[in-house]
Amino acid sequence: MGALFSLAGSKNMATDYHPISQVDTSKRQRLSASIGDEDLRLIPSLPDEISIQILARMPRVCYPTMKLVSRSWKATVMNHEIFQLRKELGTTEEWLYVLTKVEEDKLSWHALDPLSGIWQRLPPMPVVTYEDESKKSVAGLRVWNMMGFIKGWLGCGDSLDRMPFCGCAVGVVGGCLYVLGGFSRASAMRCVWKYDPCSNSWSEVAPMMVGRAYCKIGLLNNKLYVVGGVSRGRGGLTPLQSAEAYDPELGLWTQVPSMPFSRAQDLPTAFLIDMLKPIATGMTSYRGKLYVPQSLYSWPFFVDVGGEIYDPVTNTWFEMPAGMGEGWPARQAGTKLSVVVDGELYSLDPSSSLDSGKIKVYDHQDDIWKVVLGKVPILDFTDSESPYLLAGFLGKLHVITKDIENNIVILQAELRKDKAVIASTSSSTSSSSSCDGDQVKGTESNDWKTIASRSFGNAELVSCQILNI
Repeated sequence: MGALFSLAGSKNMATDYHPISQVDTSKRQRLSASIGDEDLRLIPSLPDEISIQILARMPRVCYPTMKLVSRSWKATVMNHEIFQLRKELGTTEEWLYVLTKVEEDKLSWHALDPLSGIWQRLPPMPVVTYEDESKKSVAGLRVWNMMGFIKGWLGCGDSLDRMPFCGCAVGVVGGCLYVLGGFSRASAMRCVWKYDPCSNSWSEVAPMMVGRAYCKIGLLNNKLYVVGGVSRGRGGLTPLQSAEAYDPELGLWTQVPSMPFSRAQDLPTAFLIDMLKPIATGMTSYRGKLYVPQSLYSWPFFVDVGGEIYDPVTNTWFEMPAGMGEGWPARQAGTKLSVVVDGELYSLDPSSSLDSGKIKVYDHQDDIWKVVLGKVPILDFTDSESPYLLAGFLGKLHVITKDIENNIVILQAELRKDKAVIASTSSSTSSSSSCDGDQVKGTESNDWKTIASRSFGNAELVSCQILNI
């Protein structure tokens, strides 16, 4: 216990003491009164309301050990009120949650405390087989598979028959992780699973209105918005234009106007309209709106058609600025990743090869993407579905990738926005030369620093999210 307090003290030495008001006292007394069936105080010789304030200042990485102290301590650190108190005290911590796929076609979650560098493994997601879906034929799926759709855009091949949640979407709201949809035996699911870090457990919540896989998800005004993806139709898998929103307070889904895909209507012939399928290739919450880049797809071709923006105030979609949509960098298979850090929208442009990538920032005033980092130390994992991921935490941009030894590494960027230049169309400049493996393995450069690394065997990256609790 002494070690726990010394660790907490070293981290919160400069934290001001927050006096306890009558309202706070009554809240802590309610919390302490609900703790187990033990009459002992949490900390001898201290009132429980003071003890709870101490525990709320402890680093989250200590909470698994704190649960072992006593039943009352376990009940305290698993109570949502202590996490609300952490918000009030300003002691919340940003953790990185990484979703990986292992060889057996199973998904596995891992959490990283970036300050201590300690990883924790989450409980496995429940494996659920829905009877009505398990009996459905995959004949329609094979029609699309012949076109290369599954191996190309969806990128999971035979995994649809084996891996639960293949093609699921991942989001965060209200301090919890959400895993939405995906395939179950080749059928798009409506189910939604929530991971609560307070109880370290998964639970099923209200399902989506439409079964979706490979949909795009974003957080806006404390609601999860889901757009696009694919669902099962009579002729196979059908791209979706519909959208919906989840309110975690009410536990309800509401319909959102469908994406118009107005640029897709400008195709010159009915043949092209029938052949090229409109898809949403990304989504980000930026400047109070949802930005959705879009493409027209027919394997192996992607045709960028800009994108559309959803305004929650007017509940309408409108066309994305031309420079933003046409210049939005695309990852392999057309997916467009992005992350917002301190109000700025960033993306990684892999150029012609991953080892010559660039970090770009969107200038909304000039409607153009500008290079802020001209060299990204990412190896060329051409066979990987997700060779890299982007995340924003601790006020900085991070790239999650794998090094030459197959370790997952977290790279922190030192951005210099004052030196941003207009993005070049050429990918062969000397500043874009490839990085050697040692840089990715952990040595620091002027622009990148490895803050954590961990071997997860042959696991592949799938997605990542940030929880601040």
